[in-house]
Amino acid sequence: MATLDQRFNAFVKLGEFLRSFTKTSMDNSDSSNDRNEWHLKLENAISLAGHKNGWFTKQQVMFAINAWAEQLDDAKLREWLLPYPLENNTHKTVAIIMAGNIPLVGFHDFLAAIISGNRVLVKCSSNDNILLPFISDFLIHIEPELSAEIAFSEGRLTNYEVVIATGSNNTARYFAHYFGNKPNIIRKNRNSIAIVSGKETKEQLSELGEDIFRYYGLGCRNVSKLFVPQDYSFDNFFKSIGTYKYLIDQNKYANNYDYNKAVYLMSEFEFLDNGFFLLKEDKGYASPIGTAFYERYTTVEDLKIKLVEDRDQIQCIVGGNLIENSIPYGKTQKPELWDYADGIDTVEFLLKT
Repeated sequence: MATLDQRFNAFVKLGEFLRSFTKTSMDNSDSSNDRNEWHLKLENAISLAGHKNGWFTKQQVMFAINAWAEQLDDAKLREWLLPYPLENNTHKTVAIIMAGNIPLVGFHDFLAAIISGNRVLVKCSSNDNILLPFISDFLIHIEPELSAEIAFSEGRLTNYEVVIATGSNNTARYFAHYFGNKPNIIRKNRNSIAIVSGKETKEQLSELGEDIFRYYGLGCRNVSKLFVPQDYSFDNFFKSIGTYKYLIDQNKYANNYDYNKAVYLMSEFEFLDNGFFLLKEDKGYASPIGTAFYERYTTVEDLKIKLVEDRDQIQCIVGGNLIENSIPYGKTQKPELWDYADGIDTVEFLLKT
């Protein structure tokens, strides 16, 4: 069984490799043949992931890889793990059922389970089953002892003690029924919101565009709804997000945009349109691709009350200093290691289970 130090060092080495990969092109000479080989393998994995899932363009996958490259740093990993008594962990098998909406969406669960001293049994989504197996291969290459700690399954999961499962509200009901007799974390649909005051700069609104459009809006950390003042005009917002117009050249995004626009027109819904993105006034949180919902608020205090009532539907809150602990513009898809999904501390859960 790999020691905690071996596990920690393997992820540090993974971070070094990913940082090297993001900085080094395939044609650039490197003194290490081994490093070149793994660069080529990752290039191939990115290409294959894109062929299997049209949303996983190289640009989007590279963003995810770079985000993890920044987090898998010796100092950051130590800061994250410092509060936890990892030496008290009981070695157990953690079944992880992953979503596949954005590249490497389940990697944090994988990281938390292994680095805290557990074995993982992973069931990847068919939409994202290339990148994590590659990372697993690299980790085992760095630390062969991990070969006994990582397993993947495409069928029914057996022989596990703990479950972490992520899916839709519908699959969450199935997960609760099937895994209810095991200690578990079961995640449902959540969406992220932005609170706009009307005083935002052009740069801030452009960064808000990053929160909306990264991964084409498919992630739970993507902003899918805007809360705006009663008299707010979207003119400056639309001008500021113009740099994202290139999204309409992606066929899957364009098809969704066109479809949703047609539905709104046929249903005679009122909406705003800038040629590649739609805004619809709606009390819901889960807007379709190419669209964001918006809702007008009277006072920030009233809005705070509403958000507390709806907290189980919300993943992230973006927006200046209007709400305590809100995320700065442009940062939703770059969470820190200690930013846990649904606010549930995965490492603490694993240690106490």
